[in-house]
Amino acid sequence: MIINNPNSPRQKMINLMYLVFIAMLALNVSAEVLTGFDIVGDSLSNSSENMHTRNRLIMDELEGYNSQNREKAGEWYDKGVQVKQMSDSLVSYIEDLKIRIVKESDGKKGDINNIRNKDNLDAASSVLLSPPARQGHRLRTAVDHFRQTVTGLIQDDNRRKIIENNLSTTPSERNDSHKNWEESLFEKMPVSAAVAILSKIQNDVRLSEGEALGSLLNSIDVSDFRVNELNAYVIPESKVIIQGGTYNARVILSAEDSTLSPDIIVNGQSLDPSAKGFFSTASSAVGTFPVEGYIETRGSDGSTVRRSFSDNYTVIEPAATIAPTLMNVLYAGIGNEISISVPGIAPQDVSATMTNGSLVRKGNLWEAKPVAAGRDATVSISARTGSQVRQLASKNFRVRSLPDPSPYIEYADANGNPVVFKGGNLAKAVLVNTQGIKAAIDDGILNIPFRVTGFRTLFFDSMGNAIPEVSEGSRFSERQKEQIRRLQRGKYFYISGVKAIGPDGLEREIAVIEVRVN
Repeated sequence: MIINNPNSPRQKMINLMYLVFIAMLALNVSAEVLTGFDIVGDSLSNSSENMHTRNRLIMDELEGYNSQNREKAGEWYDKGVQVKQMSDSLVSYIEDLKIRIVKESDGKKGDINNIRNKDNLDAASSVLLSPPARQGHRLRTAVDHFRQTVTGLIQDDNRRKIIENNLSTTPSERNDSHKNWEESLFEKMPVSAAVAILSKIQNDVRLSEGEALGSLLNSIDVSDFRVNELNAYVIPESKVIIQGGTYNARVILSAEDSTLSPDIIVNGQSLDPSAKGFFSTASSAVGTFPVEGYIETRGSDGSTVRRSFSDNYTVIEPAATIAPTLMNVLYAGIGNEISISVPGIAPQDVSATMTNGSLVRKGNLWEAKPVAAGRDATVSISARTGSQVRQLASKNFRVRSLPDPSPYIEYADANGNPVVFKGGNLAKAVLVNTQGIKAAIDDGILNIPFRVTGFRTLFFDSMGNAIPEVSEGSRFSERQKEQIRRLQRGKYFYISGVKAIGPDGLEREIAVIEVRVN
């Protein structure tokens, strides 16, 4: 069995003989065949004119819709204008190529409607393939650009495929000589045939224009739905209104199709079709919660249409509230926790400001930090309901300096629990292992640590003479530790001159501790 290798001398000879045979046929094209090309060309030109007329009618419809409802039809009308301008420009350019080929063949007075040298094999190649102009390459680029732009403007997949097939510039698979699109169509092509091919391309452009305009016209109504019910609904801006506020709502007319059951997804869950769109959920916690999802239904063209929605609802505590009221006092320089609530309003819709300091939200509470003692601070409360923000109330607080802290010695008991010693009897073993002293306000209302910056101890010798020792921080100095180790049971000493700085930045000298050794 003999296999022909495409690069073998035998196959090369066969290819050469095929080309010679084609050339001989081209040189002997009969007048009847050339006349047939003219007839085909005229028929294609008439068909192009008819499609041009039909396309103009579609464009008139688009223009009418645009005049009636610019918001609805404007996008599609503008795309239609773009398609028409591109197709008119491309058809005009191809028509110019036809005239240039005829004049190349018949001279400057050549008439496209009365071609004399129909069998001229060089005119088409000269105009379309010869450098530097290479009009065939420009034509292919123009057709590709038109095809890509138009298919990008329409949504109908079937119409896009029709346009892509009509205006394909991919060479035929039967093109064994690896010619490009323009070479396979116009190289050594008689003038009559070249003109007929160009008319066919014009016809394809007009056909593609019609497909595109038809798709754009259909797109105007693609989102319209048939309805059989009209219902009125009230949509409030907020269902929680503060006394003296304003109730705002939209009253709308809704068109519905009672025979249609769209798919409704709310917060990730699909609603039962029998619910008719009603959604309910339990409210176990206070706050504002989202209601979001989408509705899917079928459009008039059979395509799936999805529309998203988003809203929220507010859950509040019962109106009755219980809050302790100790006294209307704030301490300067520290964060004072206060409770702010408005019955009927979600916490995140309540805001507050304060004079003589700052006020920030801390979880469910607020933290007020006054700046200066001796000057009142006023806390003002406002709340948002819907789009409205209302000032609700204000309250004055007296601002005082922090009270003095108490010094103490901290140690661990036998179970490892911390014990605070503020004076009295203390085991020597515990005292020897103590590193220093601390200070804090711990009166059951405030619990505020202070930083000890220094203190002195006062020991007594056997003659009753006082022996003072000074520490420059919160820890016992080495000399103080030595004095503690020398103490006998029943003896005592004093810790005095304790200086401490609190969160307000003020340094103060605080109380004395008397320590008696057990």
